[in-house]
Amino acid sequence: MTIAFTFPGQGSQSVGMGKVLADAFPEAKAVFDEVDEALGQKLSDVMWNGPEDTLTLTANAQPALMAVSLATMRVLEAKGLDLKSSASFVAGHSLGEYSALAAAGSLKIATAARLLRVRGDAMQNAVPVGQGAMAALLGLDFDVVAEIAQEAAQGEVCQAANDNAPGQVVVSGHLAAVERAVEIAKAKGARRAVMLPVSAPFHCSLMAPAADAMAEALANAEITEPVVPLVANVLAAPISDPAEIRDRLVEQVTGTVRWRESISWLAGNGVDTFVEVGTGKVLTGMVKRISKESVGLAVNTPEDIDALLEKISG
Repeated sequence: MTIAFTFPGQGSQSVGMGKVLADAFPEAKAVFDEVDEALGQKLSDVMWNGPEDTLTLTANAQPALMAVSLATMRVLEAKGLDLKSSASFVAGHSLGEYSALAAAGSLKIATAARLLRVRGDAMQNAVPVGQGAMAALLGLDFDVVAEIAQEAAQGEVCQAANDNAPGQVVVSGHLAAVERAVEIAKAKGARRAVMLPVSAPFHCSLMAPAADAMAEALANAEITEPVVPLVANVLAAPISDPAEIRDRLVEQVTGTVRWRESISWLAGNGVDTFVEVGTGKVLTGMVKRISKESVGLAVNTPEDIDALLEKISG
């Protein structure tokens, strides 16, 4: 069994996430306390008690999702898991790259939390509310969607932002351009083409101000070599050099999340088991669509943790 640990991105958040772990394991509670302290905010209270619209704010959702992933990792480690000997790679979907790097020892948890707060604020502030949008175009290949985005742009920004799985691509850009892309996609036979309820147009060139903010924040952040390589979103290939990690995290803000290619690369390089660490099962569902021979496991409850450890040791 060759394992890659994967870490979810925005959209997987839900009120109550991580509470069971915090109540059951002091190692998990310590992670939430560390994130609260790093941010100077009782983020854990928002995570566990809501309100949902406050948790969903980009600046809260990003560090909150990282906190749950790392709390889960700390419990796994306390029960004997060693990432370096158990996994060959880590990967994370968008903000999940920060979780992956923290899990692999490249970023301290407090550093990751502060970076994600900067990232969330910068991404939210890059484009005035109502000017940008994102849409999911389902049932079309990535290359077709890229052509649709180009056709829809008409002097505005419209780009393929997330290549999540076969037939599951998200476009991002100016509101009118994204609306045009939805109509073109329907005309070209998309199974579904729907606007997404997001607060900003992520992973497109409109995020350039946020990329600048992250370049500044990352320049001062301590980043060390991860214990296993990170398969980077923008490359769909592994990296370990701290300087390159820094560059790719900046590039990622405006670049396409090449998740389909990342999972395909991992599967093609010996990984047969993908362990999604954190909240939800979004990535596990994508794995099944991308690589049908691979096993996908979502780990976010005490029972999931025990089942994974038994599978690894057995």
